This record gives sequence, structure tokens and C-alpha cells, in this order.
Amino acid sequence: MAGKLDRYRSMRDLDASPEPEGVGDPTPDTEAPRFVVQEHHARRLHWDLRLERDGVLASWALPRGIPGHPEENRLAVRTEDHPIEYLTFEGEIPAGTYGAGTMKVWDSGSYSAEKFREDEVIVTLRGGRVSGKYVLFRTRGKDWMIHRMDPPADPSLEPMPDVVEPMMARLGKLPREDGAYGFEVKWDGVRAIAHADAGHLGLTGRNGTDFTPRYPEVRELAGNLGSRRLILDGEVVAFDSDGRPSFERLQSRMHLGSDAAVRRRMGEIPVTYVIFDLLWLDGHSTLALPYQDRRKLLAELSLAGPSWRTPGHREGDGAALLAASEEQGLEGIVAKRLDSAYEPGCRTGAWLKIKNHLTQEVVVGGFTAGTGGRAANLGALAVGIHDQEGRLRYAGKVGTGFTEATLGVLHRELEALRSPQSPFEGRQPPKGTVFVAPRLVARVEFREWTRTATLRAPAFKGLVPDVDPASVVRES
Repeated sequence: MAGKLDRYRSMRDLDASPEPEGVGDPTPDTEAPRFVVQEHHARRLHWDLRLERDGVLASWALPRGIPGHPEENRLAVRTEDHPIEYLTFEGEIPAGTYGAGTMKVWDSGSYSAEKFREDEVIVTLRGGRVSGKYVLFRTRGKDWMIHRMDPPADPSLEPMPDVVEPMMARLGKLPREDGAYGFEVKWDGVRAIAHADAGHLGLTGRNGTDFTPRYPEVRELAGNLGSRRLILDGEVVAFDSDGRPSFERLQSRMHLGSDAAVRRRMGEIPVTYVIFDLLWLDGHSTLALPYQDRRKLLAELSLAGPSWRTPGHREGDGAALLAASEEQGLEGIVAKRLDSAYEPGCRTGAWLKIKNHLTQEVVVGGFTAGTGGRAANLGALAVGIHDQEGRLRYAGKVGTGFTEATLGVLHRELEALRSPQSPFEGRQPPKGTVFVAPRLVARVEFREWTRTATLRAPAFKGLVPDVDPASVVRES
């Protein structure tokens, strides 16, 4: 047995670490061998499955824990055998040593083995949290997979969906049935669905783009949740020095080309994931629940941290919240029917956005050269929106609101999209416009629509990532 633990001991400074040395087999195998699952908050949160076998614990690291549903396979990495005393070990492994971090018992119990080979193990676990039949099988080297073989203990358990499209709001006015709605602040950020899956976080945009690498500070949210699994709806927001959301400020985090650039900018412009809905929780969809009930479940999670928050909402009295939002210089509010279900990918009257300032997403179809101090750069964007037949219609020029940083991004993006043909149908931009393929979507703030369906006094607020240009239509 001593030889089986040689690798375990060689990897550790057991004078510095509180981990057991493994002095023998104080509790030899019984007819019902034991197992333990430990939650290990190391460099990255993961779980360790250990099975009592021949006087030691055969061990696997599980980056995403133990699957609860047969449709969810998980990676398992075979690690060194551990001493039997590790069945009950909990403690803090010191920084600078192997496996540094907090180790605690997540579940334990007994198991029976149907097969225990060098490349395949089939066991039935009987624990407080985990009960069921599992197979571990080697795929390559130390990499294995763990798969649940029998139905979930909870027959209503569902696999976590890979994609949930965000529900959208229609532009409107304060509803007359004030008491039938909940009211939230409208956050001036980038919409993102968050999958928090056993210590791992994924952020996806409206069109499915992976935002996770752009906003790494939000990843800690999943680590704080531990083994819990849920899907959230919210917005990534950059706040200015007065605590107001600033879409212009967020632009500096949207278009970075490398992880190193992201890390540099994180300190200058941190972001916050503002959470306002709960779509899936620990194996069960919440989409069909009324908004009021989803909000209660979300509040019970108490999601608040250095880079995420869950602002409250107001039931009824939307006029007061709208007035407060205008006084604070915010974009507006969103009204959501208290009895409404969450409808992925739909834009319905159940959700209404009431704005203090008119904003509109537009498709960039061209640009004109700058003059004076901007002679070497672009002067204005030629923008459009789609009509009911899907044709891109010219909606005017946007020549203000740019910063040096956004001018640089726009110039780079537009040069790569130059096109000899106009993307607009019907009325055309002024002579001298350089046309581009209509792939970029921008957000503008403006005073009103003119009688000729163009934007009056539009100002550029920023490019909007992950929005299908074909979906851009007039909101008001």
C-alpha cells in the first residue's frame, strides 16, 4: 500500500499542508466500500470523486461535478490515489503548495462496484446528495468521462439547455393597469444570458456570441454559487463616476482583441452583470412561471458580489420609478406584467420599455469622409432600418457623439466592409457616401422622427455587438 501513495506524497509538502500523510489502513474495506465527493476551491473550483479501493482512494477530478441527468456527460480527470483518511478530510491547503485552496466534503456514502478496471469503472453511489448508477470510462491518457446510467432520482429533472434566447420588450407608454406590472430600471448595457454551471460561467449575447472572454470579472459569480446550476438574464453594464450606466464607457470593453488587452482595461473600466430574471434553476425550467414568481426565486438567491448585482423591482407605481429614472439621467424603465411567462426570442406587449430619451438601433450602410480636424477620419455614418418587407431604408446621417476611441474602431471596421453598391433601397444618402456591407449595428440617441422617416439630431452612442442587422426595425 505504501507504494500506491508514493506519487501522492511526492506531489505534496506534508509538513506545510494539513492533508493526511497516509500512515496505513486504519479502516479497511468493508462489504460496502465508501466514497467521498469533495468541493475543492483551488485555482479553479472543481469536485473530487474518491472511491475506496484496495486500501486507498481511487480519485478523479470533476471540473463540472457529477451529472444528475443521463443526457449530461462530464469530464473526469484521473488523479493520483489518495489515502483512506481523505474520506473525511476538510481544510485549507496553504497557498504555494500543490492543490492550494479550501477543501470540504460535499457528499459521502457507500457504493457497490459492477466493474472496476483500469479503463472503465461502473458503480452505484449511495450518498446524501448523489444516488445512482454511474460509469467512468477513459477517453485518452488521464482524461475520462463520467456518465449517469440510470434515470435521475428526481423524474422531473431536466438537462440544462445550451441556449435560451432573451425575451425582448416593445417600446410603449406607462400601462394603465399599473398594479398588474412590475417595473425595473432600463439598463444601458449589453444584454447577456448567463449559464452558471457548477463553478463555470458562460455569457452569450442576443445572437449567440460568446461574451465570456470579454468580461472575465463576472466569472466569479459561478464560483460563489458552488455546485448550483442556473440560467440568468441580465445586462453587462459599465458605470460612470456618478454611478450611472454608460453605454459609451462600455464601448472600450466591447472590441478588445486579446486577453491581455481585456485584463489591462478591466482595472480602468470594470463592468457589472446586472441580473433581472431567472430562467432555469437546479434542473428545472422557470420559463413558464409568472414574472412575479421568477423574481421571488431570484431574490432568494441573494446574488450580489463585486461584479454582479440583482437590483430590486417595484410592483405598481411605475410613474414614480420613471420620474426617478429621469431625474437621475437614466434611459428609462421596463414594465413587465406580473403574470407573464418568459417567452424566449419573442418581443411581446407583456414587456414594455418606457424611455426618457429616444434611442434606436440602426444598421450602418455607409460613411462620409471627415472635414477639418476629422479630415483623416470619417465624418458621419449613413444609417438605416428595415421596413416590414425587410428592405433597408435610409434613415439619415449620424455625425456627432464619437470619441477618438470609437472613431478608431469604426474606421477599422468600416474599411474592411467597403462595397461598390448601396445597401439601401429607395431614397439614397448624399453624393460622396462610401457604401459598406450592412453588417454593423449601432445605437443612436435622437430627438424625434421626421415626416420623411429620418432621425432628427441623432448622436452616436456605440456599436452594438451580437445583433442580427436583419432584425433592426423602427421602434417608435
